[in-house]
Amino acid sequence: MKMIVAYIRHEAFEPIRTELLELGFPSLTVTDVKGSGRQRGITERYRGAELTNYLRPKIKIECVVDDGDLAVIVDTILKHGRTGAVGDGKVFVLPVEEAYRVRTGESGVDILQAHPDSNGAFAK
Repeated sequence: MKMIVAYIRHEAFEPIRTELLELGFPSLTVTDVKGSGRQRGITERYRGAELTNYLRPKIKIECVVDDGDLAVIVDTILKHGRTGAVGDGKVFVLPVEEAYRVRTGESGVDILQAHPDSNGAFAK
C-alpha cells in the first residue's frame, strides 16, 4: 500500500477529483494549506504599504491506495495539475505498512478496494 500526498493549485482540484471519481477512486482527504517553495511571494500594496506574502495557498490531497493503482492516480494528478509554471506543486508517495477499517476492524488492502463506476464495474 502507498499513501499519495499531493500539493496542487486550487484550480487543478476539480478536474482531478472528477477524473478520480470516474475511475472509481472517490476516497480523498482534502485540506487547504499554505506553503512556500520556488514560487516567489506576491507583493501587494495595502493602505500605502507594500506587503509581501511568501505563503501561497494550495490544496493538499491525501489518499492511500493499493500498489497496483498508484500509477493511475499519480498520472491523473500530474495530468490535471501541470501548467508548466513554477508553483504547480508536488506529489509524494509514501509506504503504508498497515491500514484498518475502524467500523469492522478489517485490515490490509481489502479495505482499499476501488469503488464501482456508474455502470457497476470496477475501474483498474
